[in-house]
Amino acid sequence: MILYILNHPYHYEMENLCRAFCPAENLRRLSKRESPKGRLRTIKHSLVVITRIYNGNILAALQIGKKKLSLSHAVTENAELTMAQMLFTLLRRATGITPPWGLLTGVRPSKLMLRLRRDNGPVYAKRYFRNILWVSEEKTNLAIAVAQAEEPVLALTGPRSFSLYISIPFCPSRCSYCSFVSHTIDRTSAQKLIPAYVGKLCEELARTGEIAGKLGLQMQSVYVGGGTPTSLNPGQLRLLCQAMQVSFDWQYCDEFTVEAGRPDTITEEKLHILKQFGANRISVNPQSLDDQVLAQAGRGHTARQALGCFELVRQVGFRNINMDLIAGLPGDTPQGFARTLEQIIALGPENITVHVLALKRAAKLNEIHGDAGEFLSFASRLLPQAGYQPYYMYRQSRSLGNLENIGWSLPGHFCRYNIDMMEESHSILACGAGGVTKLKQHGSDDLERVFSLKYPYEYLSRFDELMERKEKIRVFYREAGLNCL
Repeated sequence: MILYILNHPYHYEMENLCRAFCPAENLRRLSKRESPKGRLRTIKHSLVVITRIYNGNILAALQIGKKKLSLSHAVTENAELTMAQMLFTLLRRATGITPPWGLLTGVRPSKLMLRLRRDNGPVYAKRYFRNILWVSEEKTNLAIAVAQAEEPVLALTGPRSFSLYISIPFCPSRCSYCSFVSHTIDRTSAQKLIPAYVGKLCEELARTGEIAGKLGLQMQSVYVGGGTPTSLNPGQLRLLCQAMQVSFDWQYCDEFTVEAGRPDTITEEKLHILKQFGANRISVNPQSLDDQVLAQAGRGHTARQALGCFELVRQVGFRNINMDLIAGLPGDTPQGFARTLEQIIALGPENITVHVLALKRAAKLNEIHGDAGEFLSFASRLLPQAGYQPYYMYRQSRSLGNLENIGWSLPGHFCRYNIDMMEESHSILACGAGGVTKLKQHGSDDLERVFSLKYPYEYLSRFDELMERKEKIRVFYREAGLNCL
Protein backbone atom coordinates (compact mmCIF):
# COMPACT_ATOMS: atom_id res chain seq x y z
CA MET A 1 0.00 0.00 0.00
CA ILE A 2 1.16 3.52 -0.84
CA LEU A 3 -0.14 6.41 1.28
CA TYR A 4 0.54 9.93 0.06
CA ILE A 5 0.54 12.68 2.71
CA LEU A 6 0.41 15.97 0.82
CA ASN A 7 0.36 19.37 2.48
CA HIS A 8 -1.08 18.32 5.83
CA PRO A 9 0.24 17.00 9.20
CA TYR A 10 -2.33 14.25 9.79
CA HIS A 11 -0.11 11.34 8.79
CA TYR A 12 -0.57 9.39 12.02
CA GLU A 13 -4.37 9.26 11.85
CA MET A 14 -4.49 8.54 8.10
CA GLU A 15 -1.92 5.77 8.40
CA ASN A 16 -3.79 4.09 11.25
CA LEU A 17 -7.07 4.29 9.36
CA CYS A 18 -5.45 2.53 6.41
CA ARG A 19 -4.15 -0.18 8.76
CA ALA A 20 -7.63 -0.63 10.25
CA PHE A 21 -8.94 -1.62 6.83
CA CYS A 22 -5.85 -3.39 5.46
CA PRO A 23 -3.78 -4.79 8.37
CA ALA A 24 -1.91 -7.27 6.16
CA GLU A 25 -0.65 -4.61 3.74
CA ASN A 26 2.90 -3.30 3.97
CA LEU A 27 2.28 0.43 4.11
CA ARG A 28 4.71 2.91 2.58
CA ARG A 29 4.12 6.58 3.34
CA LEU A 30 5.27 9.14 0.78
CA SER A 31 5.59 12.90 1.05
CA LYS A 32 5.28 15.85 -1.33
CA ARG A 33 8.66 15.31 -2.96
CA GLU A 34 7.46 11.90 -4.10
CA SER A 35 3.94 12.99 -5.01
CA PRO A 36 2.04 12.07 -8.17
CA LYS A 37 1.48 15.80 -8.83
CA GLY A 38 -2.20 15.65 -8.04
CA ARG A 39 -2.96 12.84 -10.51
CA LEU A 40 -3.97 9.29 -9.71
CA ARG A 41 -1.73 7.05 -11.73
CA THR A 42 -1.12 3.34 -12.01
CA ILE A 43 1.55 2.23 -9.55
CA LYS A 44 2.52 -1.40 -9.01
CA HIS A 45 0.92 -1.71 -5.59
CA SER A 46 -2.39 -3.24 -4.53
CA LEU A 47 -3.68 0.04 -3.14
CA VAL A 48 -2.73 3.70 -3.57
CA VAL A 49 -4.20 6.29 -1.20
CA ILE A 50 -3.85 10.05 -1.57
CA THR A 51 -4.72 12.55 1.16
CA ARG A 52 -4.17 16.19 0.31
CA ILE A 53 -5.11 19.76 1.21
CA TYR A 54 -4.84 22.33 -1.57
CA ASN A 55 -6.59 25.53 -2.63
CA GLY A 56 -8.90 25.42 0.37
CA ASN A 57 -10.03 21.87 -0.33
CA ILE A 58 -9.48 18.47 1.27
CA LEU A 59 -8.94 15.58 -1.12
CA ALA A 60 -9.11 11.88 -0.33
CA ALA A 61 -8.63 9.47 -3.20
CA LEU A 62 -7.65 5.87 -3.73
CA GLN A 63 -6.89 3.48 -6.53
CA ILE A 64 -7.18 -0.30 -6.49
CA GLY A 65 -5.95 -1.65 -9.79
CA LYS A 66 -7.94 0.28 -12.38
CA LYS A 67 -10.66 1.27 -9.93
CA LYS A 68 -10.46 4.91 -8.78
CA LEU A 69 -12.49 6.62 -6.05
CA SER A 70 -12.21 10.16 -4.70
CA LEU A 71 -13.95 12.71 -2.49
CA SER A 72 -13.40 16.45 -2.09
CA HIS A 73 -14.58 18.82 0.62
CA ALA A 74 -13.91 22.43 1.55
CA VAL A 75 -11.46 22.83 4.43
CA THR A 76 -13.33 22.80 7.74
CA GLU A 77 -12.46 23.92 11.25
CA ASN A 78 -11.53 20.33 12.09
CA ALA A 79 -9.78 19.34 8.87
CA GLU A 80 -8.30 16.18 10.40
CA LEU A 81 -11.73 14.81 11.33
CA THR A 82 -13.17 15.69 7.93
CA MET A 83 -10.28 14.03 6.12
CA ALA A 84 -10.61 10.94 8.31
CA GLN A 85 -14.35 10.70 7.57
CA MET A 86 -13.68 11.02 3.83
CA LEU A 87 -10.93 8.38 3.84
CA PHE A 88 -13.03 6.04 5.99
CA THR A 89 -15.93 6.39 3.52
CA LEU A 90 -13.72 5.55 0.54
CA LEU A 91 -11.99 2.61 2.20
CA ARG A 92 -15.31 1.18 3.36
CA ARG A 93 -16.71 1.54 -0.16
CA ALA A 94 -13.66 -0.11 -1.74
CA THR A 95 -13.22 -2.99 0.73
CA GLY A 96 -16.72 -3.69 1.98
CA ILE A 97 -15.31 -3.58 5.54
CA THR A 98 -16.73 -1.43 8.35
CA PRO A 99 -14.31 -1.36 11.31
CA PRO A 100 -16.39 -1.44 14.50
CA TRP A 101 -14.32 1.30 16.13
CA GLY A 102 -15.06 3.67 13.25
CA LEU A 103 -12.62 6.56 13.02
CA LEU A 104 -11.24 5.85 16.47
CA THR A 105 -7.72 4.47 16.05
CA GLY A 106 -6.12 5.46 19.35
CA VAL A 107 -4.78 3.15 22.03
CA ARG A 108 -7.16 4.36 24.75
CA PRO A 109 -10.80 4.61 23.58
CA SER A 110 -12.05 4.49 27.16
CA LYS A 111 -9.90 7.49 28.08
CA LEU A 112 -11.68 9.56 25.42
CA MET A 113 -15.04 8.29 26.66
CA LEU A 114 -14.13 9.26 30.23
CA ARG A 115 -13.10 12.77 29.17
CA LEU A 116 -16.26 13.30 27.11
CA ARG A 117 -18.44 12.08 29.99
CA ARG A 118 -16.61 14.35 32.43
CA ASP A 119 -16.67 17.47 30.26
CA ASN A 120 -19.95 17.12 28.37
CA GLY A 121 -22.03 14.46 30.09
CA PRO A 122 -22.89 10.83 29.24
CA VAL A 123 -25.53 11.62 26.60
CA TYR A 124 -23.16 13.81 24.59
CA ALA A 125 -20.32 11.27 24.97
CA LYS A 126 -22.38 8.45 23.51
CA ARG A 127 -23.69 10.65 20.69
CA TYR A 128 -20.16 11.77 19.82
CA PHE A 129 -18.91 8.19 19.57
CA ARG A 130 -21.85 7.09 17.44
CA ASN A 131 -22.48 10.11 15.18
CA ILE A 132 -19.08 11.80 14.85
CA LEU A 133 -16.58 8.96 15.23
CA TRP A 134 -18.89 6.34 13.68
CA VAL A 135 -18.16 3.80 16.40
CA SER A 136 -20.57 0.85 16.36
CA GLU A 137 -23.31 0.55 18.98
CA GLU A 138 -21.58 -2.51 20.48
CA LYS A 139 -18.18 -0.84 20.88
CA THR A 140 -19.74 2.41 22.11
CA ASN A 141 -21.55 0.50 24.85
CA LEU A 142 -18.32 -1.33 25.69
CA ALA A 143 -16.47 1.98 26.10
CA ILE A 144 -19.28 3.24 28.32
CA ALA A 145 -19.21 0.09 30.48
CA VAL A 146 -15.44 0.36 30.95
CA ALA A 147 -15.66 4.07 31.76
CA GLN A 148 -18.37 3.45 34.36
CA ALA A 149 -16.25 0.74 35.98
CA GLU A 150 -13.17 2.96 36.04
CA GLU A 151 -14.70 6.19 37.31
CA PRO A 152 -14.89 5.25 41.05
CA VAL A 153 -11.32 3.87 40.96
CA LEU A 154 -9.95 6.96 39.23
CA ALA A 155 -11.68 9.17 41.82
CA LEU A 156 -9.31 7.74 44.46
CA THR A 157 -6.19 9.29 42.93
CA GLY A 158 -4.73 12.50 44.34
CA PRO A 159 -1.85 14.94 43.67
CA ARG A 160 0.66 12.73 45.49
CA SER A 161 -0.54 9.37 44.11
CA PHE A 162 1.72 7.18 42.02
CA SER A 163 2.17 3.58 40.93
CA LEU A 164 5.45 1.69 40.74
CA TYR A 165 6.35 -0.41 37.71
CA ILE A 166 9.33 -2.78 37.80
CA SER A 167 10.68 -4.32 34.60
CA ILE A 168 12.22 -7.81 34.49
CA PRO A 169 13.13 -8.20 30.77
CA PHE A 170 13.91 -11.92 30.82
CA CYS A 171 11.87 -14.92 29.67
CA PRO A 172 12.43 -18.70 29.53
CA SER A 173 11.98 -18.52 25.73
CA ARG A 174 10.59 -16.10 23.19
CA CYS A 175 6.97 -16.58 22.14
CA SER A 176 6.35 -16.29 18.40
CA TYR A 177 3.96 -13.33 18.80
CA CYS A 178 6.18 -11.38 21.22
CA SER A 179 7.69 -8.00 20.34
CA PHE A 180 8.82 -6.98 23.84
CA VAL A 181 12.44 -6.24 24.61
CA SER A 182 13.37 -9.36 26.54
CA HIS A 183 16.21 -11.87 26.75
CA THR A 184 15.70 -15.62 26.90
CA ILE A 185 17.32 -17.11 29.98
CA ASP A 186 18.48 -20.23 28.15
CA ARG A 187 21.23 -18.14 26.61
CA THR A 188 24.54 -17.97 28.44
CA SER A 189 24.77 -14.23 27.87
CA ALA A 190 21.42 -13.66 29.59
CA GLN A 191 22.37 -15.88 32.52
CA LYS A 192 25.44 -13.72 33.05
CA LEU A 193 23.38 -10.52 32.86
CA ILE A 194 20.70 -11.43 35.38
CA PRO A 195 22.66 -11.23 38.68
CA ALA A 196 24.20 -7.88 37.75
CA TYR A 197 20.84 -6.64 36.49
CA VAL A 198 19.07 -7.52 39.72
CA GLY A 199 21.80 -5.79 41.71
CA LYS A 200 21.52 -2.55 39.76
CA LEU A 201 17.73 -2.73 39.79
CA CYS A 202 17.84 -2.86 43.59
CA GLU A 203 20.00 0.27 43.52
CA GLU A 204 17.53 2.02 41.23
CA LEU A 205 14.65 1.06 43.50
CA ALA A 206 16.49 2.55 46.47
CA ARG A 207 17.12 5.81 44.61
CA THR A 208 13.57 6.05 43.30
CA GLY A 209 12.14 5.29 46.72
CA GLU A 210 14.33 7.98 48.28
CA ILE A 211 13.05 10.60 45.83
CA ALA A 212 9.43 9.51 46.28
CA GLY A 213 9.80 9.59 50.04
CA LYS A 214 11.28 13.10 50.14
CA LEU A 215 8.46 14.34 47.92
CA GLY A 216 5.87 12.70 50.15
CA LEU A 217 4.46 10.70 47.25
CA GLN A 218 1.95 7.97 48.06
CA MET A 219 2.40 4.61 46.35
CA GLN A 220 -1.02 3.20 45.43
CA SER A 221 -0.04 0.04 43.56
CA VAL A 222 2.97 -1.98 42.41
CA TYR A 223 3.25 -3.99 39.19
CA VAL A 224 6.22 -6.25 38.46
CA GLY A 225 6.19 -7.07 34.75
CA GLY A 226 8.47 -7.93 31.89
CA GLY A 227 9.35 -10.26 30.33
CA THR A 228 8.57 -12.84 32.92
CA PRO A 229 9.57 -11.80 36.46
CA THR A 230 9.38 -15.40 37.69
CA SER A 231 12.25 -16.19 35.32
CA LEU A 232 14.42 -15.04 38.25
CA ASN A 233 15.61 -17.78 40.56
CA PRO A 234 14.32 -17.78 44.17
CA GLY A 235 17.37 -15.99 45.54
CA GLN A 236 17.15 -13.21 42.96
CA LEU A 237 13.41 -12.87 43.50
CA ARG A 238 13.95 -12.54 47.26
CA LEU A 239 16.60 -9.83 46.76
CA LEU A 240 14.22 -7.89 44.53
CA CYS A 241 11.34 -8.13 47.00
CA GLN A 242 13.57 -7.08 49.89
CA ALA A 243 14.74 -4.02 47.95
CA MET A 244 11.15 -3.08 47.17
CA GLN A 245 10.11 -3.49 50.79
CA VAL A 246 12.84 -1.31 52.30
CA SER A 247 12.91 1.35 49.55
CA PHE A 248 9.27 2.47 49.59
CA ASP A 249 6.56 3.48 52.03
CA TRP A 250 3.82 0.83 51.67
CA GLN A 251 1.17 2.33 53.93
CA TYR A 252 -1.01 3.55 51.03
CA CYS A 253 -0.45 0.52 48.78
CA ASP A 254 -3.19 -2.11 48.65
CA GLU A 255 -2.24 -3.87 45.41
CA PHE A 256 1.00 -5.70 44.53
CA THR A 257 0.85 -7.57 41.23
CA VAL A 258 3.46 -9.95 39.85
CA GLU A 259 3.29 -11.08 36.23
CA ALA A 260 4.17 -14.74 36.74
CA GLY A 261 3.05 -15.15 33.14
CA ARG A 262 4.70 -18.32 31.95
CA PRO A 263 3.52 -21.42 33.86
CA ASP A 264 6.88 -23.07 33.18
CA THR A 265 8.57 -20.53 35.50
CA ILE A 266 6.24 -20.89 38.48
CA THR A 267 7.34 -22.91 41.51
CA GLU A 268 5.96 -23.24 45.00
CA GLU A 269 9.14 -21.73 46.48
CA LYS A 270 8.84 -18.60 44.34
CA LEU A 271 5.16 -18.21 45.19
CA HIS A 272 5.89 -18.44 48.93
CA ILE A 273 8.56 -15.72 48.57
CA LEU A 274 6.10 -13.44 46.76
CA LYS A 275 3.43 -14.14 49.35
CA GLN A 276 5.87 -13.44 52.18
CA PHE A 277 6.62 -9.98 50.81
CA GLY A 278 3.01 -9.00 50.30
CA ALA A 279 2.20 -9.80 46.66
CA ASN A 280 -1.58 -10.17 46.51
CA ARG A 281 -2.29 -10.39 42.77
CA ILE A 282 -0.68 -12.92 40.41
CA SER A 283 -0.98 -13.41 36.66
CA VAL A 284 -0.85 -16.98 35.34
CA ASN A 285 -1.09 -16.69 31.57
CA PRO A 286 -1.84 -19.83 29.57
CA GLN A 287 -2.86 -17.84 26.40
CA SER A 288 -4.57 -21.04 25.21
CA LEU A 289 -5.44 -24.48 26.56
CA ASP A 290 -4.82 -26.21 23.25
CA ASP A 291 -1.41 -27.93 23.25
CA GLN A 292 -0.99 -27.64 19.49
CA VAL A 293 -1.71 -23.92 19.58
CA LEU A 294 0.71 -23.49 22.49
CA ALA A 295 3.44 -25.35 20.61
CA GLN A 296 3.01 -23.16 17.51
CA ALA A 297 3.15 -20.05 19.70
CA GLY A 298 6.44 -21.21 21.27
CA ARG A 299 5.05 -21.14 24.77
CA GLY A 300 7.15 -24.00 26.20
CA HIS A 301 4.41 -25.39 28.44
CA THR A 302 1.29 -27.53 28.10
CA ALA A 303 -2.32 -26.84 28.99
CA ARG A 304 -2.01 -29.33 31.85
CA GLN A 305 0.94 -27.39 33.29
CA ALA A 306 -1.04 -24.15 33.12
CA LEU A 307 -3.99 -25.67 34.95
CA GLY A 308 -1.66 -27.18 37.55
CA CYS A 309 0.02 -23.81 38.14
CA PHE A 310 -3.34 -22.17 38.74
CA GLU A 311 -4.15 -24.76 41.40
CA LEU A 312 -0.71 -24.28 42.98
CA VAL A 313 -1.17 -20.51 43.16
CA ARG A 314 -4.53 -21.07 44.87
CA GLN A 315 -3.01 -23.55 47.33
CA VAL A 316 -0.32 -21.07 48.33
CA GLY A 317 -3.09 -18.66 49.26
CA PHE A 318 -3.51 -16.12 46.45
CA ARG A 319 -7.09 -14.90 46.17
CA ASN A 320 -6.70 -12.54 43.21
CA ILE A 321 -5.50 -14.31 40.08
CA ASN A 322 -5.49 -13.06 36.51
CA MET A 323 -5.28 -15.31 33.47
CA ASP A 324 -4.44 -14.00 29.97
CA LEU A 325 -5.77 -15.43 26.73
CA ILE A 326 -4.96 -14.44 23.14
CA ALA A 327 -7.58 -14.47 20.40
CA GLY A 328 -6.37 -15.36 16.92
CA LEU A 329 -3.28 -17.46 17.57
CA PRO A 330 -2.15 -19.69 14.66
CA GLY A 331 -3.89 -23.04 14.69
CA ASP A 332 -6.70 -21.82 16.93
CA THR A 333 -10.35 -21.50 15.90
CA PRO A 334 -13.22 -19.53 17.41
CA GLN A 335 -14.68 -22.78 18.70
CA GLY A 336 -11.32 -23.85 20.15
CA PHE A 337 -10.94 -20.46 21.80
CA ALA A 338 -14.43 -20.82 23.29
CA ARG A 339 -13.47 -24.21 24.75
CA THR A 340 -10.38 -22.63 26.34
CA LEU A 341 -12.46 -19.78 27.71
CA GLU A 342 -15.03 -22.15 29.21
CA GLN A 343 -12.28 -24.09 31.00
CA ILE A 344 -10.74 -20.88 32.34
CA ILE A 345 -14.11 -19.61 33.56
CA ALA A 346 -14.66 -22.93 35.34
CA LEU A 347 -11.48 -22.31 37.37
CA GLY A 348 -12.91 -19.04 38.68
CA PRO A 349 -9.94 -16.63 38.40
CA GLU A 350 -10.84 -13.16 39.61
CA ASN A 351 -9.53 -11.54 36.38
CA ILE A 352 -9.52 -12.82 32.79
CA THR A 353 -7.76 -10.65 30.23
CA VAL A 354 -8.55 -11.30 26.58
CA HIS A 355 -5.95 -9.99 24.13
CA VAL A 356 -6.26 -9.82 20.37
CA LEU A 357 -3.22 -11.04 18.46
CA ALA A 358 -1.17 -8.05 17.30
CA LEU A 359 1.00 -8.32 14.20
CA LYS A 360 4.23 -6.72 15.39
CA ARG A 361 7.22 -6.27 13.09
CA ALA A 362 9.61 -7.43 15.84
CA ALA A 363 7.70 -10.69 16.36
CA LYS A 364 8.37 -13.95 14.52
CA LEU A 365 4.65 -14.27 13.94
CA ASN A 366 3.42 -11.47 11.68
CA GLU A 367 0.70 -13.03 9.54
CA ILE A 368 -3.05 -12.86 9.98
CA HIS A 369 -4.83 -15.97 11.26
CA GLY A 370 -8.62 -15.77 11.25
CA ASP A 371 -11.23 -13.20 12.14
CA ALA A 372 -10.59 -12.01 15.68
CA GLY A 373 -14.13 -10.67 15.89
CA GLU A 374 -15.45 -14.25 15.97
CA PHE A 375 -13.18 -15.04 18.92
CA LEU A 376 -14.21 -11.93 20.84
CA SER A 377 -17.89 -12.60 20.30
CA PHE A 378 -17.55 -15.70 22.49
CA ALA A 379 -15.78 -13.68 25.18
CA SER A 380 -18.40 -10.91 25.16
CA ARG A 381 -21.14 -13.54 25.62
CA LEU A 382 -19.58 -16.10 27.98
CA LEU A 383 -17.81 -13.77 30.43
CA PRO A 384 -20.81 -11.61 31.42
CA GLN A 385 -22.88 -14.79 31.83
CA ALA A 386 -20.29 -15.95 34.37
CA GLY A 387 -20.40 -12.66 36.30
CA TYR A 388 -17.36 -10.93 34.81
CA GLN A 389 -17.49 -7.31 33.72
CA PRO A 390 -15.11 -5.28 31.53
CA TYR A 391 -13.08 -2.87 33.65
CA TYR A 392 -10.20 -1.72 31.48
CA MET A 393 -9.41 -1.72 27.80
CA TYR A 394 -6.73 -0.77 25.32
CA ARG A 395 -5.78 -1.37 21.71
CA GLN A 396 -2.44 -2.20 20.14
CA SER A 397 -1.04 -1.14 16.81
CA ARG A 398 -1.69 -3.72 14.08
CA SER A 399 -4.08 -5.81 16.20
CA LEU A 400 -6.34 -8.16 14.24
CA GLY A 401 -9.46 -6.35 13.07
CA ASN A 402 -8.30 -3.16 14.79
CA LEU A 403 -9.93 -4.69 17.86
CA GLU A 404 -9.37 -4.28 21.58
CA ASN A 405 -7.81 -6.03 24.56
CA ILE A 406 -10.18 -6.20 27.52
CA GLY A 407 -9.61 -6.88 31.18
CA TRP A 408 -12.62 -8.70 32.69
CA SER A 409 -13.10 -8.91 36.42
CA LEU A 410 -15.40 -10.35 39.02
CA PRO A 411 -16.96 -7.59 41.17
CA GLY A 412 -14.53 -6.08 43.65
CA HIS A 413 -11.41 -7.41 41.95
CA PHE A 414 -10.46 -4.66 39.48
CA CYS A 415 -6.72 -4.21 39.02
CA ARG A 416 -6.11 -0.64 40.08
CA TYR A 417 -2.71 -0.46 38.41
CA ASN A 418 -4.20 -1.39 35.04
CA ILE A 419 -6.81 1.35 35.30
CA ASP A 420 -4.44 4.09 36.49
CA MET A 421 -1.79 3.13 33.94
CA MET A 422 -4.15 2.90 30.98
CA GLU A 423 -6.08 6.07 31.75
CA GLU A 424 -2.88 7.91 32.77
CA SER A 425 -4.55 9.23 35.91
CA HIS A 426 -1.38 9.66 37.97
CA SER A 427 2.38 9.23 37.76
CA ILE A 428 3.95 5.87 37.02
CA LEU A 429 7.50 5.58 38.37
CA ALA A 430 9.28 2.89 36.35
CA CYS A 431 12.42 1.01 37.32
CA GLY A 432 14.39 -1.37 35.11
CA ALA A 433 15.39 -1.66 31.48
CA GLY A 434 12.75 -0.60 28.98
CA GLY A 435 10.62 1.13 31.61
CA VAL A 436 9.08 4.54 30.97
CA THR A 437 8.36 6.85 33.89
CA LYS A 438 5.26 8.95 33.20
CA LEU A 439 4.94 12.06 35.33
CA LYS A 440 1.43 13.46 35.66
CA GLN A 441 0.37 16.67 37.39
CA HIS A 442 -2.97 16.15 39.11
CA GLY A 443 -5.80 17.84 37.23
CA SER A 444 -3.84 18.17 33.99
CA ASP A 445 -3.81 15.99 30.88
CA ASP A 446 -0.13 16.68 30.21
CA LEU A 447 2.48 13.96 30.70
CA GLU A 448 6.26 14.15 30.93
CA ARG A 449 8.14 10.96 30.11
CA VAL A 450 11.49 9.82 31.44
CA PHE A 451 12.87 6.87 29.50
CA SER A 452 15.08 4.18 30.95
CA LEU A 453 17.72 2.42 28.86
CA LYS A 454 16.07 -0.03 26.51
CA TYR A 455 18.24 -3.15 26.77
CA PRO A 456 19.67 -4.85 29.90
CA TYR A 457 23.28 -4.49 28.73
CA GLU A 458 22.72 -0.74 28.16
CA TYR A 459 21.07 -0.52 31.55
CA LEU A 460 24.19 -1.95 33.18
CA SER A 461 26.80 -0.04 31.18
CA ARG A 462 25.05 3.35 31.44
CA PHE A 463 23.55 3.02 34.90
CA ASP A 464 25.07 6.27 36.21
CA GLU A 465 23.42 8.13 33.35
CA LEU A 466 20.09 6.59 34.30
CA MET A 467 20.49 7.71 37.90
CA GLU A 468 20.96 11.28 36.67
CA ARG A 469 17.70 11.02 34.75
CA LYS A 470 15.93 10.18 38.01
CA GLU A 471 16.42 13.78 39.10
CA LYS A 472 13.79 14.74 36.53
CA ILE A 473 11.19 13.34 38.92
CA ARG A 474 12.18 15.81 41.62
CA VAL A 475 12.34 18.70 39.16
CA PHE A 476 8.91 17.87 37.75
CA TYR A 477 7.20 17.89 41.13
CA ARG A 478 9.03 21.01 42.26
CA GLU A 479 7.83 22.83 39.15
CA ALA A 480 4.34 21.47 39.80
CA GLY A 481 4.44 23.08 43.24
CA LEU A 482 4.94 19.85 45.22
CA ASN A 483 8.08 20.47 47.28
CA CYS A 484 10.17 17.99 49.17
CA LEU A 485 9.10 17.27 52.73
